[in-house]
Amino acid sequence: MIKQTVQRLEGCISSASRRKNVDIKWKKHFFGNWVRNVSNTTQPERTTSYSVPKERVDCIVIGAGVVGIAIARALALKGREVLVIESAPTFGTGTSSRNSEVIHAGIYYPRNSFKAIFCVRGREMLYEYCSKHDIPHKQIGKLIVATQSSEIAKLDDIFNHGIQNGVDSLKMMDGAEAMKMEPELQCLKAILSPLTGIVDSHSLMLSLVGEAENLGTTFTYNSTVIGGHLKGNEICLQITETKHLNQWDGTSILHPELVLIPKLVVNSAGLSAPALAKRFIGQQSEVIPPAYYVRGCYFMLSNTKVPPFKHLIYPIPEDGGIGVHVTLDLSGQVKFGPNVEWIDGVDDISSFQNKFDYSVNANRAEQFYPEIRKYYPNLKDGSLEPGYSGIRPKLSGPRQPPVDYVIQGEDIHGVPGLVNLFGIDSPGLTSSMAIADFISTRFLG
Repeated sequence: MIKQTVQRLEGCISSASRRKNVDIKWKKHFFGNWVRNVSNTTQPERTTSYSVPKERVDCIVIGAGVVGIAIARALALKGREVLVIESAPTFGTGTSSRNSEVIHAGIYYPRNSFKAIFCVRGREMLYEYCSKHDIPHKQIGKLIVATQSSEIAKLDDIFNHGIQNGVDSLKMMDGAEAMKMEPELQCLKAILSPLTGIVDSHSLMLSLVGEAENLGTTFTYNSTVIGGHLKGNEICLQITETKHLNQWDGTSILHPELVLIPKLVVNSAGLSAPALAKRFIGQQSEVIPPAYYVRGCYFMLSNTKVPPFKHLIYPIPEDGGIGVHVTLDLSGQVKFGPNVEWIDGVDDISSFQNKFDYSVNANRAEQFYPEIRKYYPNLKDGSLEPGYSGIRPKLSGPRQPPVDYVIQGEDIHGVPGLVNLFGIDSPGLTSSMAIADFISTRFLG
């Protein structure tokens, strides 16, 4: 159906080009998908004086991060025709590829919250999927540690949260027992979480994309949803090529090159989901939560042949994150992070095009050393080198209590067929398949 739609649109665009002397063609991109390229050297500015092509489609997922890909696959498994629209040149270029690649057990989150429910269920689904599809992963376990007496009460609360959330096999141990397991560790008390693991996130996403495509899903890259409006009871999505946003000032009117009318649209745009939702005319804007952004940097441990730890090591969570922790990747590389750096003044252009500052300043290592040495006192000077950074979409700001995932349907925002996903930060990777199952079950008509 989608490929036939592309063919019909091609004919529609050819007709428009003859009327307006505009050279319009379809270019084939990654995975055999199509995006539209419009060039017209005689026009001083882009207008909508020609007829904008419109076409009906079944399901649209906005955003090809791990959650969007998982949702597309889940919808396709239920026999729906799915189009995934991604502004980047390929999938998973944002938060999905800039995280710790940890399979979380589901310990930290309030009982019956989306984060708790999706993490526990998602972890089970993820381990099963990785085993079935030979996705590189390893259940190595982790220790959450209290390094001073003032943290012990918080550690007890974390343990109780985990038990309430149905996380099996948690064990509270004293410092001596934990340090016997990890001789380089220093702590007073610790929680052992055997169910925590690590995964190759790119291999996971590649597998999900391939499976979704085999089920008929189409992925189109370098294409951006710039807004939408209601026409009757239907939502009309406005699409343009991402490169045309390069000249956008963030406030002037954006003219679409294509309008798609889906039966179901899932706004899984990650960092840009709130900004995009504000551009859906006809939606109750007051229900869109405020957006906050946190940059987290990672540093790699250099000059070591043998990793100092066999398990992941996590300190007590901090404001905006779960602390500068020790993560091992599947090759044995040791990394520390992320820290918490609140970002102000993020505009629509930055969020739509993922134009964030992902650089890692080597001088930030001076802030990492004292935090890491609280539980790893033998960390040597000069052993940290810059790694990478990521941006986390938050729904609460500094010194505010954490906010659960927000999933909105028509009953909340008033737009038929629209599902908004807001604040899908950690444990989003672990929760991805559970979120997808929830969306496909609850919102398919």
